[in-house]
Amino acid sequence: MTDTASSEQALDVDPRVERSRRVILSAALDVLAEVGYGGLTIEAVAARAGVGKSTVYRHWSGKLDLVDDAICTLKSAIFPTAGSVRERVTAFLGQVAAAMANSTWSRCLPAIIEAAERDPETMNIHRRLAGERRQLLIDLLAEGVATGAVPAGTDLGLLADCLVGPIILRRLLLHEPVDDATVRQLVDQILGPASSD
Repeated sequence: MTDTASSEQALDVDPRVERSRRVILSAALDVLAEVGYGGLTIEAVAARAGVGKSTVYRHWSGKLDLVDDAICTLKSAIFPTAGSVRERVTAFLGQVAAAMANSTWSRCLPAIIEAAERDPETMNIHRRLAGERRQLLIDLLAEGVATGAVPAGTDLGLLADCLVGPIILRRLLLHEPVDDATVRQLVDQILGPASSD
């Protein structure tokens, strides 16, 4: 299909169909957060969305496709593009901390992790999404190497994990939010104190 044909097809989408899809995806996220992947059923999602099962199956072939699509609707915050590398790393981690404290994503994350442990297809979805977000931070840290803010030869994947790991650990294991002051302290401890120049 050509780009023009795709664009025209996108313009021809019935608004009622698009609204129905959005309602079902939102319902899927609510059910996932409440009962986990194992407890999520098409029937429960359809009931929450106020539609028939056939409407769900019209858009998705089954539970895995529905959950994959629903998770992909969770947009990350806008990636910081202004400021020094250190300022952008701090802003990025602040967004992660805020999302982990209270968001649809943070409520669904335990269910997604649990499902990924038991289902290889769910594991692939989870790894893909986590990898995309992790790569944003790795790319930013690579800029830091180029500007001298991060030492050359640093394992950037490991550094990214060290920066994000404590936020995830506090959310999933300790059930404690991370505030902006703690984010700044984390950056100082991992990257070293900010230079005065």
